[in-house]
Amino acid sequence: MEGEQRRPLVRFDGEDLGHGEHIVLPHLSLALYAGERVALLGQSGAGKSTLLGELRARLGRQVAWCPQHHGLVPQLAVYHNVFMGRLPEHSALTNLWNLVRPLRRSWREVTALCDELALAGLMRRPVGELSGGQRQRVAIARALYQARPLFLGDEPVASVDPHQALRLLELIDARHVTSVIALHQRELALTHFDRVWGLRDGRLVIDARADQLTLAELDALYPDADRSDPSPPPDDSAETLPNVDALPCARGRP
Repeated sequence: MEGEQRRPLVRFDGEDLGHGEHIVLPHLSLALYAGERVALLGQSGAGKSTLLGELRARLGRQVAWCPQHHGLVPQLAVYHNVFMGRLPEHSALTNLWNLVRPLRRSWREVTALCDELALAGLMRRPVGELSGGQRQRVAIARALYQARPLFLGDEPVASVDPHQALRLLELIDARHVTSVIALHQRELALTHFDRVWGLRDGRLVIDARADQLTLAELDALYPDADRSDPSPPPDDSAETLPNVDALPCARGRP
């Protein structure tokens, strides 16, 4: 029974991931297990979107997907954008009718979901009139409305404050057994998730439990981060970021 529980949902064994002939993540080895909540960290361009895209392709209809740039239709109302999460479940005629006269049951379901996401009263508002944080919550609502067991998010809480980010992650957790979420909030990765994957320079350099990591190890994923004080600290208080080859990757190194 235990062996069955640990069977991975998806596994990469030394595989090259990329786009056509352009390899972004060479020789990638990692596994995703049911029940894991994974924080995916790394600078822009490190390969997070590539990895999420490959997970989405392999896991298919198990996945509720929340893309980085929302993928919303600005001219349509909040209700219709959220409803799009279940377009494949209805006939083309039903979906066309819903544009003119919202389906009663779907309206109730989307309203209840939007209330939880602090979008109450905005159901008929065109998405193009919303703030960035509101649009991000609409994108999350659409993913949650798909009601699938696994949530994949490409920076779904980037446009909200830390308090709202935590609340949104709790809503995601309440509806999804497994999740992989790309983000840059390192403290949140350590306190909210149970596993961290860290990418740097096209390599998986962290694959470890969150409770086994330090903030300094996560900071090492962002060597180009701006420092408010350019002057070096005194020798007796200097903090040295870990060498990338010393970071805790459970799969070892090529």
